[in-house]
Amino acid sequence: MYGFYIGNLFIKFKFLVVTLRYNATLSTFMRFLIFTILFLASYQLRGQQTVEDDFEGNGTISSWFGDNANINARLNNPYKEGVNTSNTVLEYKDVGGQYANIRFDVDENFDFSEKYTFTFKIYVPAVSVTGSQTNQVSLKLQNNTLNEPWTSQTEIIKSIALNQWQTVTFNFKDDVYSNFDPNSQQPINRNDFNRVVLQVNGENNTDRVTAYIDDFLYDGTIAVDNDEPVYDNLVWSDEFDGQTGVVTDLDNSKWFKQTYPIINGQSWANGEIQHYTGRIDNSYVSNGTLKILAKKEIYSNNGVTKNYTSARLNSKYAFTYGKVEIRAKMPFGVGTFPALWMLGQNITETGGYWAATKGTTGWPDCGEIDIIEHWGANQDFVQSALHNRSSFGGTVNKGGRSISNASTEFHVYTLEWSATKMRFSVDGIQHYEYAPENKNIQNWPYDAPQYLLLNVAILPNIAANFTESPMEVDYVRVYQESVSLSNTNIPLKKKGFNLYPNPTKNQLTIQLGTDILSSKFIIYSSTGKKVHTFFQSTQINTYDISFLKKGVYFIKASTNDNATITKLIKA
Repeated sequence: MYGFYIGNLFIKFKFLVVTLRYNATLSTFMRFLIFTILFLASYQLRGQQTVEDDFEGNGTISSWFGDNANINARLNNPYKEGVNTSNTVLEYKDVGGQYANIRFDVDENFDFSEKYTFTFKIYVPAVSVTGSQTNQVSLKLQNNTLNEPWTSQTEIIKSIALNQWQTVTFNFKDDVYSNFDPNSQQPINRNDFNRVVLQVNGENNTDRVTAYIDDFLYDGTIAVDNDEPVYDNLVWSDEFDGQTGVVTDLDNSKWFKQTYPIINGQSWANGEIQHYTGRIDNSYVSNGTLKILAKKEIYSNNGVTKNYTSARLNSKYAFTYGKVEIRAKMPFGVGTFPALWMLGQNITETGGYWAATKGTTGWPDCGEIDIIEHWGANQDFVQSALHNRSSFGGTVNKGGRSISNASTEFHVYTLEWSATKMRFSVDGIQHYEYAPENKNIQNWPYDAPQYLLLNVAILPNIAANFTESPMEVDYVRVYQESVSLSNTNIPLKKKGFNLYPNPTKNQLTIQLGTDILSSKFIIYSSTGKKVHTFFQSTQINTYDISFLKKGVYFIKASTNDNATITKLIKA
């Protein structure tokens, strides 16, 4: 009996001693064996993930979307009773669209060979229902890669009662289902589903209904890429805490108030008509939140008099890659233009905090990341966008969605920024992803530090009756990947790896131990930021690391049952 390990998998082969009559037979077997080893080596780099959402911030679903339906995935539960006393739920509000529904996508297709059941809780208040539709909820599965995803659809419909929480279950093996295409196979024999659609009270009608959804769960898992970064290490934040009832200025170790206009010393971009000031009147902390207050008032600065004031804050912190979370409430008023955004630290912008020490590159080549923008003329719509040399000004790199109560309730606006993509979400629901396939300086200047900006601008269409309105920010938090550097003095060689030369200039050679078939390597900066990842499935290989600057790095080598970190010197 012979065997070998691939991660946690032990593959056994029993050989019958025979005389191979043809070399081709051996060659075919060896090709099969090598293919099997490489396949399993790549398989271990993938994992499994649940598909669930409790709408308390603990779910794995980030792409909820409404078609002719408004959704709020963090609504206070209006009916804490019966089988559901949780604090928050998803609100589904059919606004009268003929084909209203809500949906989400998953990165990998469902595998129904063993697990094929979905459950969730639902509450439909009778007072929200119009028309004479049957009280029901359906769960549909579709293939989102098709131009017309509904043509791949399979659906199960369940009756529901009004005015009570109930748990509904959709079993795609045993329940009665219907396929859009009658020639399609039964659902458990298909592997093309990657979209889940929920629809209350049917389609092809313009009736309205409001429903509350909670505790969505698929009883199986889907494959995921284990190399996705996990941003769980809080590296910088401002909670804007202070004494209740006391107004204080911002922490000037974290924020710079930018007041000098960028265009000819007189104007800001976008035709904005405000003065940004450094006064506590326009930006201050009180009762646990930051207020950026836009006001109608005559104010002179830099020899220019304007009729509106506000504030524009620059963070004194810049970073590359990570997750930004900002919990904020937008201002009111047609003509208000608040934004939570980022600029390259290297921008040569007049009056900006970093320009004097880091400024080398103009806009848009420095890169701009708009985490969220809001326009008072479109009260419950928010948008994320990217500006760079490939698309700026009227950019096409954007995505947004409608949310309920953008100016009366706090929402969490999130950017997840890695070396390969950017994901934008509100309250845990993703609405845009930017991931150009062929990255270059034109479309991806986002491999260098960026800093945060918070501001409220005033546009020329400001309402005549506008007096003042604040953007409130509860907190700003920046997370990056965690890395433990506790075992940095153990040479890789003692763990079955050999790395040389160290220190090194441009070439790094790594040799795997004889009992190690493959390994994942991650290079971290001295501050713990991941800067490069690669995989090795050959016993020895040499890598070009000329892209690294001189300095101290740490390299982590890992298999499923062995991991260590050691210091790497780039000379």
